[in-house]
Amino acid sequence: MNKTITAANAPAASGPYCHAKLAGNMLFISGQLGVDPATGEMGADVSAQAKLALNNLGIILKEAGMDYTDVVKTTVFLADMGDFATINAIYADVFKTEPPARSCFQVAALPKAARFEIEAIAVK
Repeated sequence: MNKTITAANAPAASGPYCHAKLAGNMLFISGQLGVDPATGEMGADVSAQAKLALNNLGIILKEAGMDYTDVVKTTVFLADMGDFATINAIYADVFKTEPPARSCFQVAALPKAARFEIEAIAVK
């Protein structure tokens, strides 16, 4: 089974990709930026962007019948590794117990001049 997941309450994809793909019991979630789904505006700073992106991730998980506890792996992209501690605090507030495996990279640039992006794999 291969099913496209589109969450009406999450920001629309800004390119030729979907929010997520469900393949069997595995959900592959595209990179989520810190965009407010109501306004389409990027969060003002890295903290706001991280909170919005993680919220968008939750919206997509819910659309697929999952939640944060089903996430087994994330990849975090930062515009500035100096934001690592700030991001960790916000991330830990979402993944409170038994957090998923994670990679974190500083990148040269992110779409829309974002400072934070996260992608995830979840299993039900």
